Amino acid sequence: MSRCRSPFRRWASFTKARTPSFLSRGRAHKPGLTSVSDYSSRVSTDTSAVDFKTTPAAERASAATRDRLLANPGFGQLFSEHMVRMSWDRERGWHDAELRPYGPLQLDPGVSVLHYAQAVFEGLKAYRQQDGGIAVFRPDAHAARFRRSARRLALPELPDPLFIESIERLLSIDGEWVPSAPEHSLYLRPFMYASEVSLSVHPSTEVTFLLIASPSGSYFPSGVKPVTVWLSEDFSRAAPGGTGEAKTGGNYAGGLLAQAQAAEQGCDQVVWLDSKEHRWVEEMGGMNLCFVYGAGRNVRLLTPALTGTLLPGVTRDALLKLTADLGFKAEEGRISTDEWRAGCEDGSLTEVFACGTAAVITPVGAVKSAHGSWAVGDGKPGQISMRLRQSLVDIQRGSAPDPHGWMHRVARVA
Repeated sequence: MSRCRSPFRRWASFTKARTPSFLSRGRAHKPGLTSVSDYSSRVSTDTSAVDFKTTPAAERASAATRDRLLANPGFGQLFSEHMVRMSWDRERGWHDAELRPYGPLQLDPGVSVLHYAQAVFEGLKAYRQQDGGIAVFRPDAHAARFRRSARRLALPELPDPLFIESIERLLSIDGEWVPSAPEHSLYLRPFMYASEVSLSVHPSTEVTFLLIASPSGSYFPSGVKPVTVWLSEDFSRAAPGGTGEAKTGGNYAGGLLAQAQAAEQGCDQVVWLDSKEHRWVEEMGGMNLCFVYGAGRNVRLLTPALTGTLLPGVTRDALLKLTADLGFKAEEGRISTDEWRAGCEDGSLTEVFACGTAAVITPVGAVKSAHGSWAVGDGKPGQISMRLRQSLVDIQRGSAPDPHGWMHRVARVA
């Protein structure tokens, strides 16, 4: 085992910096509640002394074995040989950072996360570039969203530079697991959970952060195909004041029954509507939705506004910028199910697609609901949808300029 001082010292200026506690949101103090200042004074979030210990895996896959596995990696079942682990507690802040072999976790049955689901995660990708290098798509945006999710779940915020350094360290040793085939990538899964052993309902005083990596094949191995969606009126994904804008596992667990209902209706995905009226469109599964009006130079892209019940997608944000770059109008607003159907029937709504890290863009070809069904356009992937998808994929692969500085290059494996 070797102990090394971090070579990635871009965050040295954060010396003695304090990570905001989950209460540090500037809200007025209410009688009977612990004040922000009192809580913060008892919680150490100092990151200045975080060193990484490196423990390489004793056995590594041969190049031949790795190439065989990467030829058809699927999604989420194959993992690289190392992971990052880091601890946090109220007295020491973030500490005991280690790059170590990938392996099982040992959890006490009384660990808080198993009972109260205090956990958040992220999902982002590393791509093989045209020159053979490696770049990660918008890790800064994912780091910021990770902090926001943590704050909402009463977890400590991990500083952005430490989030990015964890990725760099993992890729510095497992970079050969980044596939080079078109549409393939290395999926990165950072997550943190309440690791205090306690059945008392309170914000955990001990937290564990982990980063693992999983080679990912093409989301559409036989070509991009539109999906059929089910408008869910029986279930809600999120409500105002809830955890809809946080990336936390409970949001996904709560959606599984609705997804099963969609499958029973012969649909690929469920579309979530607002929790009050079940009228206004919000998301598709775990992806943001976009609606394309018009054609030619009069194209207008509309996506549901971020109201606190939707996940603020990093891909969504990128596509809004790319839409404007292509000379089209992009806006955030709202659309009802009646407007969706009417727009498809009169031809004013020409394309609909969902967007997210996994698929980039997934076209929607048909809609089903308890009140009827309708097609979107001709039921095939739309021109604007595919043009936006190709524009973003080209940037991610390094085959097109990156005007927004989204791609974060990392060091090659020694």
